[in-house]
Amino acid sequence: MTGRTDTPQDRFCLVGIFFFILGLGTLLPWNFFMTASLYFQSRLNNTETGNETVVRKEYHFNNWMTFLSQLPLLVFTLLNSFMYQRISEAIRIAGSLVFILLLFILTAVLVKVEMHEEDLFFSVTMATIWFINSFGAVLQGSLFGLVGLLPQKYSTVFMSGQGLAGTFAAIAMLLAKASDADPESAALGYFITPCVGTLVTLLSYLLLPRLEFARFYLNRSSKYEEGTTDKLLTDGTPLENGKLNGHANGAVASVALDSSGQDEAKLETSPDRSKQADSSAEKASVLEVFKKIWVMAFCVTFVFTVTLSVFPAVTVDVKTAFPHGKWGHIFIEVCCFLVFNINDWIGRTVTTWIRWPGKESRVFPALVVSRVIFIPLLMLCNVQKRYYLPVAFSHDAIFTLIMALFSLSSGYFVCLSMSYAPQLVEPKDAETAGALMTFFLALGLSVGAALSFLLRSLV
Repeated sequence: MTGRTDTPQDRFCLVGIFFFILGLGTLLPWNFFMTASLYFQSRLNNTETGNETVVRKEYHFNNWMTFLSQLPLLVFTLLNSFMYQRISEAIRIAGSLVFILLLFILTAVLVKVEMHEEDLFFSVTMATIWFINSFGAVLQGSLFGLVGLLPQKYSTVFMSGQGLAGTFAAIAMLLAKASDADPESAALGYFITPCVGTLVTLLSYLLLPRLEFARFYLNRSSKYEEGTTDKLLTDGTPLENGKLNGHANGAVASVALDSSGQDEAKLETSPDRSKQADSSAEKASVLEVFKKIWVMAFCVTFVFTVTLSVFPAVTVDVKTAFPHGKWGHIFIEVCCFLVFNINDWIGRTVTTWIRWPGKESRVFPALVVSRVIFIPLLMLCNVQKRYYLPVAFSHDAIFTLIMALFSLSSGYFVCLSMSYAPQLVEPKDAETAGALMTFFLALGLSVGAALSFLLRSLV
């Protein structure tokens, strides 16, 4: 066996570029549907009659979209032990990308299809959102496991790609609206963009095992084979043992609980895995790990509960104080989606240099809980239609400032919570801690999405 001096180099940073693209591709479904919420609402809710806009029926599209986007993440986090043990990595990743591409193509085609029955269009759209985010959840967990086999900096690159997915979607929507095309053609161009993006993501995955640097690290695991691309492009034979566990960087990990609450790492009982079984027997129980990281688990759950309870279900209905002209046409795309995604990415990135408060500081959970103040602040902005609360902040600049602080703190505290948790346990239990944190992250997203129904109705 060659020593580490023979470690190949990542020439031209191609592996880093591919993992950045893969990170970007994992969150395209959520971000493109979320940013296009006004397009879906216009097809569902409104009829133009002269200068008046008449609401035919309230579908609460933003609430249902958020809920049906995040619930699959929770479901597949709970099912990941079955998924990652029985379905090969190649099938999970490439298969998910193919189905996501087909569903994006369907969404683009429906732009040109007139549906006079709004209920039918709503049902088809909700089903598409459910399935596309289900495949996205499988894809995200599988890719986190894959990137975890490489040096740590590639996980950072992968998550940077994820962080910029929302900005990519917001810019695509701005370009579509800025064009001189009619609304239907602009929407078609918008939804063709993620089709191209998903295709590029698929090609990046297929080309990855052809790079020497990637093969060196990925082949160190018996759960990845060099022939990924060849098998997919030729006979389609799934890889044997093509399974990946997640890692402690916030990935979806294959952790199953037996009746005694122990971390069940003994997936198979073949003789050649006896050493793995002995090693896993020394790991702490899931309950013991949870007792050490419960503060971080609470923090990541609370951060996402607050964030998803008002974004985008409440924030997307904020109206500009200057509705006339081009600004009124792009206000939400700029001040809601673009501001949120850029500042969320900045919040995550700044943790590379700033890590305050410390992981054992009582100030940390206190600051996380204090983010609840953003809920009433955003509800008191110029959200329309409203029935109960007054408008306290009608100016666009105030809304933009609140959104910037809201998203900056969300990205910052999420990233700190996810990185602190594995540091609170022994190295042998870091994977279990990562899996637990991913479950609570998904739980926070789902609870926040469910809570958005109540908060939007209270405005």
